[in-house]
Amino acid sequence: MASLATDDKGNENVTTTEATTTDTPASTTTTTTTNTTNKKKRKKKKKKKKTTSINNNADNNNNNNNNNDKQLVAKTNNNATTNRSGKTVDPIAAALGNMNLSEAEKRKMFQAMFGRSKTKGPAAVEAAKNKSHKFWDTQPVPKLDEDTSKVEGSGGPVHPLKTPDDISPDPLKLPNGFEWVSIDVTQDDQIDEIYTLLYQNYVEDDDNMFRFDYSKPFLKWALQPPGYFPEWHVGVRQSNSGKLRALITGIPVHVAVHGISPKVMCEINFLCVHKKLRSKRVAPVLIQEVTRRVNRRDIWQAVYTAGVVLPKPVAHARYWHRSINPQKLIAVEFSRLQPRMTMNRTVRLYRLPDHPSTPGLRPMTMKDVPSARKLLANYLKKFKLHIVFDTDEEFAHWMLPREGVVSSYVVSDDEGEVTDLCSYYHLNSTIIGNDKYKTLFAAYSFYNVANTVSLTALMKDLLILSKKTNVDVFNVLDVMENEQFLKKGPDSLKFGIGDGYLQYYLYNWRCPQIEPQGLGIVLL
Repeated sequence: MASLATDDKGNENVTTTEATTTDTPASTTTTTTTNTTNKKKRKKKKKKKKTTSINNNADNNNNNNNNNDKQLVAKTNNNATTNRSGKTVDPIAAALGNMNLSEAEKRKMFQAMFGRSKTKGPAAVEAAKNKSHKFWDTQPVPKLDEDTSKVEGSGGPVHPLKTPDDISPDPLKLPNGFEWVSIDVTQDDQIDEIYTLLYQNYVEDDDNMFRFDYSKPFLKWALQPPGYFPEWHVGVRQSNSGKLRALITGIPVHVAVHGISPKVMCEINFLCVHKKLRSKRVAPVLIQEVTRRVNRRDIWQAVYTAGVVLPKPVAHARYWHRSINPQKLIAVEFSRLQPRMTMNRTVRLYRLPDHPSTPGLRPMTMKDVPSARKLLANYLKKFKLHIVFDTDEEFAHWMLPREGVVSSYVVSDDEGEVTDLCSYYHLNSTIIGNDKYKTLFAAYSFYNVANTVSLTALMKDLLILSKKTNVDVFNVLDVMENEQFLKKGPDSLKFGIGDGYLQYYLYNWRCPQIEPQGLGIVLL
């Protein structure tokens, strides 16, 4: 997913997912009494001692006094009950204290009981207003506390437009020992360098159990669309070793906002800084340098996404997940066995038919491109923020099937015109610390249009087809009309809501906020 994120306290945040933090302090159980006799006081002390002992047992089992433990103690103490002898006990802490739980098992149990403590999505914007954003406050983006609901029409640039001649032809200064490079993504050895940097330093989930593993064919697909500018793939090398230490990439895209004619923007992705270099505040310099290079091409807007809240999201979307291989997902702790469910019942619950039901559904071919592009273009016009594939060549690049990268299927009528379209891209993750499974095979919904069948029926067939490519989990954002098949009901596709939000941003463009159902763009 396209990512552009940096904090304002000197440490770069180069992931598109939020790190879960816990601000709730550990609390202690207090037993109240109205009797002030020494006997009652002694009983009170015993009760406090007993409760503390129980909580300590839970902590000792964990072997790690992390923030989740602190929050667990704080939460469970509020649920204290009284046993038969009249002593106050903490049932959850007592249960955990008597269980031989691993760190991951305790974390899963805690999240199942109380959810995550980190504020996310629209609520995170309110929380972020109280933070300092020194870097982003210097950029042409709306402030977090700015009311954009009153912006008229489609909005407009935050800063007055300049000309390329107003932009310095010289790159920004880097710390000593580092130098700018433009990554040649046509060279396999440089694709290898990008892969290594991302694999070792890019996106992990909140619990550091999964790490995105962008395949080399995926990187070529993402970074070499028709008409891309080589100098927009910006790298930082260490001068003495030549090793790639930081990266930010951009590609040109046509985007329509609130009904205006499509504008050429830069889609930003793969902002990544080596872990040992993050104290040098390279990320803001990377953003400014790629901005300089984009502006030199007379392009003044950008579109990007991030899991963190920055000034200021134009929209928020939320992830939903559909288990394809539930047994593996539970084994690697991506999901958990629901209460009162056995593994066999869970496998049966998520079982899919062997074959699609939509007549004529087949992989897209080159001859389908013109009518498929027309179909998608007409469909996307209904959304307030949407992508525009400007040529058949561009559409073919993004939508034609590529093994292990993107899968797309169509239905056509008797005249060969495409009437229905569905697609997903492959983005796998490395599973950290699991001896049996090394890779989580994931599919992400791309662009889908249903005319001759319902969108729910078409997506069910897409799930079936994804299973044939060994996908473990199918992920969807609640954008476009995806809510139609995310809703629970008799024909439910059994998607479950995730805890991940994705913020959409426009650089140097101020416009009214957009609901997720108004988004017609999916960024890698």
